Amino acid sequence: MPSPEDAALGKIALHYKLVTQDALNAAVQRQGASPKPLGDVLLELKVISLEQLKWLQQAQAQYLAKQGGAPSPSAPRTAPSAQAPAPAPAAPPPSAPRPQGHVVNLPTSAPPPAPIQPAPRAGAITLTDVLAKAVEARASDVHIHSGAPLQLRIGGVLKELKLGQLTPAEVEAIIRQGLTPAEQKILEEQQDYDVALVMPGLGRFRASFYKQQRGYDAVFRPIPLNPPTLGELGLPSTLEKLADFHQGLVLFTGPAGSGKSSTLAAIVNMLNESRKDHIITVEDPIEYVYSKKQCVVNQRQAGKHTLSFANALRAALREDPDIIVIGELRDLETIQLAITAAETGHLVLGTLHTNNAIRTINRVLDVFPPKQQSQIRAMVSESLRAIVSQRLIPTIDGARRLPALEVLYVKPSVSNLIREEKTFQIRSIMQTGRGDGMTLLDDSIADLVKTGQVNKETARRFAEDPKRFA
Repeated sequence: MPSPEDAALGKIALHYKLVTQDALNAAVQRQGASPKPLGDVLLELKVISLEQLKWLQQAQAQYLAKQGGAPSPSAPRTAPSAQAPAPAPAAPPPSAPRPQGHVVNLPTSAPPPAPIQPAPRAGAITLTDVLAKAVEARASDVHIHSGAPLQLRIGGVLKELKLGQLTPAEVEAIIRQGLTPAEQKILEEQQDYDVALVMPGLGRFRASFYKQQRGYDAVFRPIPLNPPTLGELGLPSTLEKLADFHQGLVLFTGPAGSGKSSTLAAIVNMLNESRKDHIITVEDPIEYVYSKKQCVVNQRQAGKHTLSFANALRAALREDPDIIVIGELRDLETIQLAITAAETGHLVLGTLHTNNAIRTINRVLDVFPPKQQSQIRAMVSESLRAIVSQRLIPTIDGARRLPALEVLYVKPSVSNLIREEKTFQIRSIMQTGRGDGMTLLDDSIADLVKTGQVNKETARRFAEDPKRFA
């Protein structure tokens, strides 16, 4: 049997329908022999909000003051039953004097609602259930949409879970389990919110919450607890050359979901293991977490630990970094600061949503106004060290996806073409630069076709020149 305090709080929560019996049972089981009060466990599980906990604690004090005796502490711990709810305590009459000393009065209003209210029902799908299925199925993404079935992206293809369509109320209940009360408020105000979640026993997830016409949606991406290695990602060992740079700009590019963040994490992990440097990362949200190895690693989240990417980069230049990692080069100011940092002797690693090496260079240049083009071309030609553009190509059996890369290392001949506005000629240098570790995307895809891992139809979908795979 629970302690008198926990029993009272559980009964009141059930009576006012702040929790379901199933949720309360789960909280008691999670509590186990822990000294934590039941209310704290309910808050940790995000079953109730902080405001609701405060209300319950006031109601608990009033209820216990009116009751006498306590259950035997040696009895087994069980959740209060929904069939024996605490009576709704009456508020004191308006004319009654306020007690002095300690306050035991119940609030005169109803318990505060959570920012996003769930639809309590027996057997409701929980966020833990959904993410556990995703981890078991080795899914790259989890889609939770109002008015649609749960879906997992496996091998690049969305597959439905046979659980029926989720109502908007059910989706809101699931989403609420992944957000703190403060984060729920941000979601309601901004209508979208990105965050990294740590789910005990399951791992780390990048989560994106947003609202659409039918209700709230969420997409989760599992993130391994430890940064990957190049071998684990199926990437060639020639990329180890990227860890040899001590200053300059290295960019990892590709469409969303192409694995560029994982490739970047593998390189950062190599640097962490092989150098004694100071690494600063700026991300939104923080994905892979780097423990201290040879390097000192400080990770900052835009919007949480710093106002923006640009703010963090300006500050980083005064924080004695050797390596600066930028989760995404989003705008002119961020790109300009990244180039400046690379020019001033730092190694800067970042990602961009571009399709190949040449388009990446043009994208970086084109964000600047025309009057700065000449200066920026000179700066980029001197600071850029390498570009890795990546795709994930489904195998013939559809069981997995393999990386296909386009790699450019900036030699003096490439720098000259950037300064002279002849970036279109860089392709010919890459075609003849295999000895230097360079490769074109279509050549990388052709290698996968040649080894029988990818068929020509799939190759045509991802190639720059589909006719090559006719």
